[in-house]
Amino acid sequence: MATRLPVTVITGFLGAGKTTILRHLLTTSGQRLAVMVNEFGTVGLDGDLIRSCGFCPEEEVDGRLVELNNGCLCCTVQDDFLPTMETLLQRSDQLDGIVVETSGLALPRPLLQALEWPEIRKRVHVNGVVTVVDGEALSAGSPVGDPAALERQRQDDPSLDHLTAIDELFENQLASADLVLISRSDRLQPDQLKTVRQDLASKLRAGTETLAISRGVLDPGLVLGIDATSDGKNVVSDHHEHEHPSHSSHHDHSHHDHGDGHDHHDHTHVEALSGQVRCEGSVSRQQLEQLLPDFVREHGVIRLKGRVWLEGKSLPLQIQMVGPRLDSWFEAAPDLAWQPAGGTGIELVVIGLQADAAARLEDSLQPLMACAPAST
Repeated sequence: MATRLPVTVITGFLGAGKTTILRHLLTTSGQRLAVMVNEFGTVGLDGDLIRSCGFCPEEEVDGRLVELNNGCLCCTVQDDFLPTMETLLQRSDQLDGIVVETSGLALPRPLLQALEWPEIRKRVHVNGVVTVVDGEALSAGSPVGDPAALERQRQDDPSLDHLTAIDELFENQLASADLVLISRSDRLQPDQLKTVRQDLASKLRAGTETLAISRGVLDPGLVLGIDATSDGKNVVSDHHEHEHPSHSSHHDHSHHDHGDGHDHHDHTHVEALSGQVRCEGSVSRQQLEQLLPDFVREHGVIRLKGRVWLEGKSLPLQIQMVGPRLDSWFEAAPDLAWQPAGGTGIELVVIGLQADAAARLEDSLQPLMACAPAST
């Protein structure tokens, strides 16, 4: 029998740092890896960041990087995940492994179940599930970068229970983990990191390791060498048929229950919405650093990411926000990415709880720049 290809699933909440870690793995592991990226929204900025990191020869990128933007991957297993896996497996002799980066709203279990289906399991095995958590946010008391924004939105609409849904999603991702990576640990004091580890331990399966990292840097072997199925256990039951040591019997997790049709889902998602802003015109870095954190706080934005082409700069400024925390750096955009015709402009994806958040952001940018709708 041919060697089965290892599949590593990287999961974690919006903005936890999954893509940063994945870029590091791809460029330092020395392995021939294929990547499946599931983004929330139609603009594949995370895919662009991976494409531009140079993890493989340019002529091989289209065959080794697949972007799925049709919704949460755990809800599109049959339509998206399995066909994509079949396509990647057609070149399995040219690969050392496959890495799946889920969206921040996905549950790992349906993917693990899909990898156990007869048409797949003879050709792959689950190396492990890696859950990335935001250490700074957890130290502040929530898996979300800006829990206050979510709480304000929940209070405005009594029918919403988003904070509970986020906690449920977070616990499911932790319960599935073979390894937990605590990102942004460099922003924590030793006692804060110790508290985060203790809080995580109560939600993890016995023996699950936690590793504190910063800026996505770690030994690739720690992630790609987990080999969760090396002992012959059933990976689905081992990950999910267990008791949470910290939860009493009345706490009922929302699990998936797939019948023969593989298309039934009974979990509750965070009701997040995404929108896009593309404008041509000039704006300064300082203006954005003043505007964006305030906008995020006021409009219940969970995640904001994108690029800004600044006057006098040869490279676009990459923008990444989790709640009001803003990270920015200069990095080239992929050749096929959108670019402003006039040389300066902005492209942002807004993920939050208000359907009109992107439109409101565009309105907020109007006083700062000639924010004409961009040509695609």
